[in-house]
Amino acid sequence: MKSPVEVRRLTTPQDVFHAAAEEVVRAADEAVAERGRFVIALSGGSTPKNLYTLLATNARAALPWAQMFFFWSDERQVPPTDPDSNYRMAQEAMLSRVPVPVSNVFRVPAEKPDTEDAALAYERILRQFFSLQAGEIPRFDLILLGLGPDGHTASLFPETAALEEKSRLVVANWVEKLKTYRITFTLPLLNAARCVAFLMSGSEKASALHEVLEGDAPGEKYPAKLVRPAEGKLIWFVDRAAASELSAAR
Repeated sequence: MKSPVEVRRLTTPQDVFHAAAEEVVRAADEAVAERGRFVIALSGGSTPKNLYTLLATNARAALPWAQMFFFWSDERQVPPTDPDSNYRMAQEAMLSRVPVPVSNVFRVPAEKPDTEDAALAYERILRQFFSLQAGEIPRFDLILLGLGPDGHTASLFPETAALEEKSRLVVANWVEKLKTYRITFTLPLLNAARCVAFLMSGSEKASALHEVLEGDAPGEKYPAKLVRPAEGKLIWFVDRAAASELSAAR
């Protein structure tokens, strides 16, 4: 049974960052109290970057950094020093500024020349970290995601092969309109999470958000619609501009 969708409508982008930061602190405290560690998957983009900066400053003292373990839900095929690297963005905005052990950070080995090799290597890292048996899917405590104007999330783009994946945790996904591969978590992995949180701000995402939450288009057209944790929470943090096309009742 899929959990209900919770939409938190905030006023400004800054309100989104602060509300999301509070959720990260809450989820971290709960996970450490119950399981002794907090495992989170980060995303790229400008909205998460502002959240990471906030976590490294305002929320720094409230987070159990030594018990936090960091992964990435998707990555471009670039080395970790590249300006387009999701890892580099999080490293500069947050990880280099907080007392998290280097051994707690698990980046995608996206510098590999073969993206399939990189995806398989990252899946092995996940399976080893979570001590998984064959066929098992890990449960992240929290996965942070964004939404593209085309309805994509992580690197699950509309009508791409990764949307059909049923057993792999991480795949190399060819994105025709970008003429490139992206390395991405799959839907089975996203939907096994204890909590998935989407962060959104700006009117350029309003149409996509309406389609994902209220529209009739299939998930193949708007992949974010397919993210529905089976036994976890799904929270959308959205500002007024992003929510401008949602019904008043939402």
